[in-house]
Amino acid sequence: MADAGRHPNIELITNANIENISGYVGNFNVTVTKKARFVDENECTACGDCVDVCPEVYPDEFELGLSSRKAIYQPFPQAVPSSFVINMDQCLGTTPIACGKCADACEKKCIDYDMQDEVIQLEVGTVIVATGMEVYDPTEIDEYGYRRYENVVTSLEFERLINSGGPTQGHLVRPTDYEMPETVAFIQCVGSRSVKRGNPYCSNICCMNTVKDSLMIKDHWPEVDVKVFYMDIRAFGKGFEDLYRQSKNRGTKYIRGIPGEIREDPETKNLILTVEDTLTGELQEHEVDMVVLAVGAVPRHDSAVVKKLLTLSTTSDGFFMEAHPKLLPVDAATKGVFFAGCAESPKDIKESVTQASAAASRANVLMAQGQISSEAITSVVAEEICSSCGLCVDVCPYHAIEVDKANKIPAQINEASCAGCGTCAAECPIQAIGMRHFEDQQIFAQIDAMLENDPEDKIVVFACNWCSYAGADTAGTSRLQYPANARLIRTMCSGRVDQRFILHAFAKGASMVLLSGCHFADCHYISANRWTQRRVERLWDKMEKKGIRPERLQLEWVSAAEGQKFATVMRAVEDLRTQVTAAEIQATQEALANA
Repeated sequence: MADAGRHPNIELITNANIENISGYVGNFNVTVTKKARFVDENECTACGDCVDVCPEVYPDEFELGLSSRKAIYQPFPQAVPSSFVINMDQCLGTTPIACGKCADACEKKCIDYDMQDEVIQLEVGTVIVATGMEVYDPTEIDEYGYRRYENVVTSLEFERLINSGGPTQGHLVRPTDYEMPETVAFIQCVGSRSVKRGNPYCSNICCMNTVKDSLMIKDHWPEVDVKVFYMDIRAFGKGFEDLYRQSKNRGTKYIRGIPGEIREDPETKNLILTVEDTLTGELQEHEVDMVVLAVGAVPRHDSAVVKKLLTLSTTSDGFFMEAHPKLLPVDAATKGVFFAGCAESPKDIKESVTQASAAASRANVLMAQGQISSEAITSVVAEEICSSCGLCVDVCPYHAIEVDKANKIPAQINEASCAGCGTCAAECPIQAIGMRHFEDQQIFAQIDAMLENDPEDKIVVFACNWCSYAGADTAGTSRLQYPANARLIRTMCSGRVDQRFILHAFAKGASMVLLSGCHFADCHYISANRWTQRRVERLWDKMEKKGIRPERLQLEWVSAAEGQKFATVMRAVEDLRTQVTAAEIQATQEALANA
């Protein structure tokens, strides 16, 4: 951070919040509120005289509450800028005059109680989201006694305890008596790989963090006994397996089993762990002086704010979703936005640095071009037809459409922002919007061609490009068996599928229609598939009114990795198809013809 602060082409704006981001790739407008520090950062020399006289003491957030700080403080060592800041919610203040001691003690006269927040407007070409992550709070796992037993700490708290700049100056001590523990136990996967409490995913960093901590303990305090309770050690990465073996060779005991309960001896404050060793099948009790919970990684609590500001997608676990996991691993679905570090998923330092370099390179390539190249799948408005109703504005997940209802000015599409999901085209009530390369006539022609012969034997499948169509590919390359009478029509998103396409397929004699897209939490176009859900629900009601069984239209969410699910869904749809009679198909065609 210090190097970044000294770089001539880098401007660090600290103690600030981004209030709003508008615009599009190459033309983002960012509103930043730089909070008042109440200390002149250009004059402050960080001498600390103000801290010495401040009477207000509070828990130190950087030290996770393991030590205290004053109301005027430096956020953390090596902070940039190297100056102090006053938390005015904690300061006694000067109105009415109650303190003012820091101002009196400051020889440079840096203290300014009247300092105001500053609003900064920035114009930028690209945005890199590097918001990082947070750690899981294990309080809900009551049997571990976190916050109830002082000697149960998280891995992050343990890091501060043994850090040379931490609250104990790097001495390994128990929080209860400040004595060196004889035995330290680590419990792995706390908040990770658990469906009921915590998160189902692996947090990536926990195993090797424990291995590193065990080696540090053995290096500095070899007499301390270290026990690690685990499901399995995931030591993938260059040199990681060697570190794991080195930890075992140095005397760390690895016990395959996760403790089901922790009890505290009220006299000694020692902790008793009950665990089943799954290698021997024995139920064991281990008495230790201190327990470290290897907590997993979780998305930042304010991710929803960032998601809204930049119209981003998130995965089911809450991390931001990249445009493509293999081909565009650092690109967001929103053009001009890139991801770095743990904003996208849990990562270790090496992966974070690698992705940060990739994100910087991608942004540099885009900005060095001087102009934006847009893929030719954007939406187009027929202005002579458009009634300026504004429905397309409501459904566009990228805010790429503007309509002046008052003056009846037709919809205008910003092609730099449009991602080509086609939801606006499907929702437009008067068909005034089309989509390049996925025009209505093209899709109707595909339906006509596939139902030209024996339509009653065919299943028409509308599959989104990113998930369902790729899921069908996965099923094929995996040699999974499913009915051969399925005919797929690829669209960029399930949101592109107009009700007219489905009704046209039924009018041509199709027995069954399947509409498939990404899972709700995984939509590559933010929320476009939610409009698909609403559209299909409306169509089911319409079909029922026309005497068409709604079951003949199926809606399924299939991801690119779910080839097995795609095959299962197709077999289930085929079973339904065999129940559709020729008379029912004819009645459907007559009902639609009369409509």
